[in-house]
Amino acid sequence: MSIHLERAIKKLKNHILVLGGRVEENVRLAVQSVIARDGELARQAIANDDAIDQLEVDIEEECLKMLALYQPVAIDLRFIIAVLKINNDLERTGDEAVNIAERGLYLSEQSPVNVHLDFAAMADKAQQMLKMSLDSLVNVSASLARRVCLADDEVDALNREMYGLVKQSMHAYPVDIDSLSHLLNVSRHLERIADLATNIAEDVIYLVEGEIVRHRTEDYRTAPTGTDEPPEQG
Repeated sequence: MSIHLERAIKKLKNHILVLGGRVEENVRLAVQSVIARDGELARQAIANDDAIDQLEVDIEEECLKMLALYQPVAIDLRFIIAVLKINNDLERTGDEAVNIAERGLYLSEQSPVNVHLDFAAMADKAQQMLKMSLDSLVNVSASLARRVCLADDEVDALNREMYGLVKQSMHAYPVDIDSLSHLLNVSRHLERIADLATNIAEDVIYLVEGEIVRHRTEDYRTAPTGTDEPPEQG
């Protein structure tokens, strides 16, 4: 690897981690705006999205420039391709955070619903998956990425459970149907964030092993999860 490409890859890695950190924080703000019924937090999360969008564009341009200038191969090429895909998934995660914040803004202006719907467990799991997927990128760890993929089933189950609770509550308290509909959408957006975290983890597995595991959930369960083989150098 040339010294120029090495520096460019290090810079690119820093940039994608900055984006990941901003998206993580915006998801946290959005979720908290729903839990605390805090309109100010919701507005802050919505306002933050412009900077996330701009950083996503900058990273994409950086990747395309590196492909054109350095013509990377092997692990270096896989890294740039993985970052391109992760970059897009992080931007979409940011959009999901805005969707949650918009629900939080609406709910902050309404009377509390007559039932208690605890989003904390689902929100914590989705946020943990997002953090773990980014950690797997930092550590170039396929084993950690596989743990993210396995956790997605848990969030799917929580989403189904939340759907059932909201459906029952709509029948019991029709006066709250609008607020309950927004809460149901929060659950769906959290489930989508977990899906996007899984996408990121799958891209890390591709980076480390050169294998595309998307749609192959059996690989998550049969592949070793304890150690990672060091990737070959370009």
